Amino acid sequence: MTAKFLRRTWSRYSKLGKRRKNKQVWRKPTGRDNKMREKRRGYPAIVSIGHRTDKKSRGKVKEKIPKTVRNLLDLKNLEKNDIIILGRIGNKNKIKIVEKAKEKGIEIYNLNKDKFLEKNKLKGVKKNEPK
Repeated sequence: MTAKFLRRTWSRYSKLGKRRKNKQVWRKPTGRDNKMREKRRGYPAIVSIGHRTDKKSRGKVKEKIPKTVRNLLDLKNLEKNDIIILGRIGNKNKIKIVEKAKEKGIEIYNLNKDKFLEKNKLKGVKKNEPK
C-alpha cells in the first residue's frame, strides 16, 4: 500500500483537514528549520521520486479494476476481473444490486454483502403485503 502524504501540520487545525478528508491536501514543507523538509528521521515522508506505485497495480484495488455501480445496468457491463464500488444510491436499489452481485459472484469493495443483506432482510418486504 502506498503512503498517504499529508501536510505538515494537518492535525492541528480543522481547516487543514482534521476530521475533514477532502481538505487534507499535500503542500511542500518550507521554512528554514522545518524538520520534514530536511527529511529528518522520525518525521513524515515527503512526496518524491520513488514513492509511485508500479504500473501493473496502478489504479487497481486488490489487483482488480474498480468500477462504480449506480444501477443494475452498470452491473451487467462488468467483467470477471472487476471489483464493484457502490455509488450513492438508495437502499432499495442497493439491495437489488447486492443480490445480483452475489448471484454473479462479483466482489463489492465498500460493502460486506452477507452482513448487508442480513441487516436489510426485513426492509425488502413491502409494508402493505398481507402476512
